Amino acid sequence: MTSNIAVARAFFEACETGQGWDGCAAYATADAGFSAQSGAIAEITTLADYAEWMKGLLGILPDGAYHLTAFAEDAERATVVAAAVFTGTHTADGGPVPPTGQAAKSDYVYVIKLTDGKVSHMTKVWNDGWALKQLDWA
Repeated sequence: MTSNIAVARAFFEACETGQGWDGCAAYATADAGFSAQSGAIAEITTLADYAEWMKGLLGILPDGAYHLTAFAEDAERATVVAAAVFTGTHTADGGPVPPTGQAAKSDYVYVIKLTDGKVSHMTKVWNDGWALKQLDWA
């Protein structure tokens, strides 16, 4: 395992378990970018803000978890791709609507770019509309 894939894996686990930027910062550049073509997170442009968004999401979906389905490195491009399925049930306050009790099971992919051994940008590929409908948020 190269250092890039190890760093990407550590970042992925910190982010997906809701550790926020405090838990992710050690694995990323201070100005790491973020992008997604998903309405729910389209306005987020920094990795720090995305890590905090994930932390907040796990606050309102307290049973939220991921099932990793693939994790691979493209060493030539200093990029790691992670594919996973997120599951969670809206049982806590703080969401866009009162707790619905509905569960989501949503596929997503992270394309993680590394520079000098740290995450410098991440793109999330996610059909947010599917997840929002499952949670009864849309």
